[in-house]
Amino acid sequence: MNDSTAAALKHQPPIIAHVDDHAWETIRWPGQTGKMVFHPRPENPTEPNAGIVRYEPGARHPFHRHDFAQVWYILEGTFVIGGRTHGPGTMFCYPDPHYEEELFTETGGQMLFVQYPGPTTGGRPIYDGRFNMAARKAVEEERTDR
Repeated sequence: MNDSTAAALKHQPPIIAHVDDHAWETIRWPGQTGKMVFHPRPENPTEPNAGIVRYEPGARHPFHRHDFAQVWYILEGTFVIGGRTHGPGTMFCYPDPHYEEELFTETGGQMLFVQYPGPTTGGRPIYDGRFNMAARKAVEEERTDR
């Protein structure tokens, strides 16, 4: 094994963080806030968006698409997603590319989100301007095609 192969195989230590060390941030959809504990940044561009999304009663998002992949896990609350009702313990795996069906919750709740680069599209999750907004735009102003 040459030196460059050995360097490429070097194992990286885990990055450890606690959700309580992060503040709730405004997300682009009405009634949603999030604590993205991990997110892509210049020093680690392959880091996923990963954290908790909190939904107030009445929160919603429209049908829209993404080129990255993601996993959702419902921690609490009841959600109507694509006309079907789901509760705690339900896990979703969205491959790349994918469409997210309309989501609505009367109860509010929380989900664990992990968004990662699409293995087939190369599409990357977006943190800046999505999970850390200073002010939310109207839904009609949001792009739903990416």
